[in-house]
Amino acid sequence: MTQRGTSEELRVAVIGTGRMGADHVRRIHQVISGARVTAVVDVDAERAKAVAAPVAGCTAYTDPAAAMAAADVDAVLVASPGPAHEAALLTAFEHDLPVLCEKPLTPDAASALRVLQAETGLGRRRVQVGFMRRYDAEYMKLKSLLGTGQLGRPLLLHNRHRNVASPPGFSSDMLISDSVAHETDVTRWLLGHEITAVTVLRPRPSANAPDDIQDPQFVVFETDGGAVADVEIFVNCGFGYQVQAEIVCERGTARVGDGHAMVTNMAGRWGGTIAQDYTDRFADAYDRELQTWVDATRQGEVTGPSVWDGYAAAAVCEAGVRALEEGGRVEVELVERPALYR
Repeated sequence: MTQRGTSEELRVAVIGTGRMGADHVRRIHQVISGARVTAVVDVDAERAKAVAAPVAGCTAYTDPAAAMAAADVDAVLVASPGPAHEAALLTAFEHDLPVLCEKPLTPDAASALRVLQAETGLGRRRVQVGFMRRYDAEYMKLKSLLGTGQLGRPLLLHNRHRNVASPPGFSSDMLISDSVAHETDVTRWLLGHEITAVTVLRPRPSANAPDDIQDPQFVVFETDGGAVADVEIFVNCGFGYQVQAEIVCERGTARVGDGHAMVTNMAGRWGGTIAQDYTDRFADAYDRELQTWVDATRQGEVTGPSVWDGYAAAAVCEAGVRALEEGGRVEVELVERPALYR
């Protein structure tokens, strides 16, 4: 990568200053090293100015293209709503800027494929997709264990994903496209398989779910390696935020996400706490993800989840939404994997 300036720190434009974008600005400014925020972008000019104000040398923009054209921007972090990602990514490609793009890469497989084709045309990777669970200490340990072969061939993967309550405007299909998207990537990453088909079962909705939401759902993935993965997605469980995974292999099993870092015994009771939010449960993962991106980018490298991973997740989620709406088993359609991503 050829940076525009000579600054030792990576100068980052953060596009989108909602909850995720503002948290990334804080993270770059206060937590990680080797980078500083020099631009923030939001269609809401006042919100952009408010996020930029505490950061010295940070300019607020309403136009992503203007920020990416600025001389003091070396890299881009895309945290805007999913439908805006494609345009931002294509503009970043025009300026040859490295990108960390929050998931989803784009909201659907067709637009994700266009981004993939555009990056392939560059002949090198420019994008790391923000599937942060790959940077969670427990998931990293599980991935490492599977890599040793001690457990034997993976046969089954059980995933559980629970939220306290769904946000306003959340719909049944978003349980797949916004939530199970993470398990889609985790399943592909842990197993090293592509997902070939999706089935969605619809248990009786919880009384705690809004009337128009099918919650919970039970999602089944088939893979090209012969394994089967399932996902319990329950976004109105009421008691906390839980993400858990158990792998069943030929010679053993392993489980992460129990959340028992500390268990107390007092007053005739034992127990611990349950995270209430993803930014709490995965705070370390987000820190590690962003630090890894900054370190790699400063070395002229692109690592981590690729545009192919973002495209594959979009295609699987699209099949999952069809399975939810139409019933039955839906096969996943993927183009041939380009050599850039092999």
